[in-house]
Amino acid sequence: MPSPLDHEFVRSAARAADRRAVPLTARPDAEPTGATHRVLARRVRTLVAAYRSPDSALHGSDRAVAAATTHLAALRAAQTTTGLFAGGDNVQSPPDSAFTVNDVCDAHVLAAGAGPALHDVTAALADIAGAAAGSLLTGGVHTPNHRWELCAALARLHRSFPDERLLHRVDEWLAEGVDIDADGQYSERSAIYASHVSNPSLLLLAEVLHRADLADAVARNLTTTLDLIRPDGTVETVHSRRQDQHHPFPLAPYLPHYRLLAVRTGRGDFARAARLAAAGGIDDPDLLAESLLTPDLCRALPAPAAETVPRHRYLTTARLAAHASATAHTVVYGGSDVPAHRRVRSGLACNPTFLRLFAGDAVLDAVRLSRGFFDLGPFRAAAMERVAAHRYRLTQTLTAAYYQPLREADRHEDGGYRLVDEGRFSAAMAFPDRPRDEVTHTTTVEVDLREDGADLRIALTGPRVPWSLELTFRPGGEPEGAEPLGDGRWCLTGGPMTYRAGDDEIRVEAGTEAGEPLAGPDRSDVLRYDPGQDHTVVGGTDATTGHRVYLGGLGPHTLTVALRARRSTATAHDLATSGTKD
Repeated sequence: MPSPLDHEFVRSAARAADRRAVPLTARPDAEPTGATHRVLARRVRTLVAAYRSPDSALHGSDRAVAAATTHLAALRAAQTTTGLFAGGDNVQSPPDSAFTVNDVCDAHVLAAGAGPALHDVTAALADIAGAAAGSLLTGGVHTPNHRWELCAALARLHRSFPDERLLHRVDEWLAEGVDIDADGQYSERSAIYASHVSNPSLLLLAEVLHRADLADAVARNLTTTLDLIRPDGTVETVHSRRQDQHHPFPLAPYLPHYRLLAVRTGRGDFARAARLAAAGGIDDPDLLAESLLTPDLCRALPAPAAETVPRHRYLTTARLAAHASATAHTVVYGGSDVPAHRRVRSGLACNPTFLRLFAGDAVLDAVRLSRGFFDLGPFRAAAMERVAAHRYRLTQTLTAAYYQPLREADRHEDGGYRLVDEGRFSAAMAFPDRPRDEVTHTTTVEVDLREDGADLRIALTGPRVPWSLELTFRPGGEPEGAEPLGDGRWCLTGGPMTYRAGDDEIRVEAGTEAGEPLAGPDRSDVLRYDPGQDHTVVGGTDATTGHRVYLGGLGPHTLTVALRARRSTATAHDLATSGTKD
């Protein structure tokens, strides 16, 4: 027997939609200048959903119809002769157009069931979808998630305008296999693309194609994401291969997926995540259309399961460990793609943060380690080994070379040699043909995760080079016991320091096992973060912002750093037991 309707959720979704749609109806005939094709289509979808919903202020509104008609005219004008849409940095892009066609097809389903008042809207949507179908049927992609967005558009086209060629093309893409690993992470490891593209696309395909295995893939991803939810209500992204790897990502976009699968499976842990995703209020205007198209979303959630603490999860494929207790939530990361590819590149996991620690309002957002070794950038572990239940070893060995003269057989009298990238720089010197004198530097970081924080042991071996450990605390508190350097920077040299925010705190205590004394506050040349030449050669940086505390010196060095959390009893996850708010 299905669960009863959650009327408050439906009303909240309608109010969120109205906040987008009602202003569009104030001047329904006004040209929507400056709106991209994706924005235009999403607005039409919301306007039609609001027209259909009895809980919307625009239910049955002629002004909603007029505004939708105006936006559809602008959307049709943005369509090129290929049926693809103009605009954006991806030129003549089938996947970018697929995002728009997905919304067009959803709006078509909603409009087609609304009676004669939306006849012209329905016809315009069908015209736009039909014009795009041919290019989507034959078009290609350039990122992993694009495959599933494009497949979802083809499946939606088939749903409204049946054509077996569309399904055959979907089968071609799906025959490659869904790019989800043994730990439930998609290949891009991105919260943005999991929540906005892969999960919703695969759920749609599961419904249209009757493929339970595709819904199972989404459930696996959501299960893994449970262990990546941080105490501040965001999802861990340090291991992502996309643009979210340097930014926090909210849990809210996961709401419809956790909610839908909680209702359909009865899973209390998914219900808890759905309630946590809605704890800050429902502000997603797209939820109304989704609830009309998928009525199970409107059903009451099963009882949420209590969160289990302490808990520990190690994602071997991403090389990321998360340890949560009532006192601290700690993340250790050693899965960067940079050591293997020897470059910073879009599509690679490049974030050099290797540890985070949450203790209520006191948050250590990033721990990073710079080394002044041939400008090859900060520490990014090439390997991560689990040496005990809660203990990990992260290592990286950097190698640079000096090159000997070419052998006689490899010389050219004209001095013209191949332009080659040797991993650090490029030059017309035929590097692979030359004998090498190598210089190496090894960094080893051992992390022992505790219920109240972590113990670090950092060993730097190799030539005598400067290094700097940077601890970036989230604004809201103040470091106590460290010497100020100005510009939001502090130096820790001897005794312990405490970062206190409200009733919560993180204490840091460092000690030197081997090596010279730590650098004092006068060594600004050492106590700094160096992003490495991949950034500086183009005038860029991936530096953090916040309150930055530094330890540094001239290696070789072995040092220990103890991180201890103390916090008030309330936790951010208590919000998961509260009701839906708007």
